[in-house]
Amino acid sequence: MQIQVETMIEKLNHMSPQRLAEISDFIDFLQQRDQNLRLKRDFSKGSETAFAKVWDNEEDSAYDAL
Repeated sequence: MQIQVETMIEKLNHMSPQRLAEISDFIDFLQQRDQNLRLKRDFSKGSETAFAKVWDNEEDSAYDAL
């Protein structure tokens, strides 16, 4: 991991200020996307127990096989 970081730093040292701004924006985008994915996953996981009472019932058991 450290070698990858060092390689990235070396590459960054050769970038223009404009490119560094773009790279920084892209890193921010990736972090935001990852956070959004984690929030969606956590929300889905947290809502499973709330919906279990609605989903797990005899009336809808025919849909379980679909």
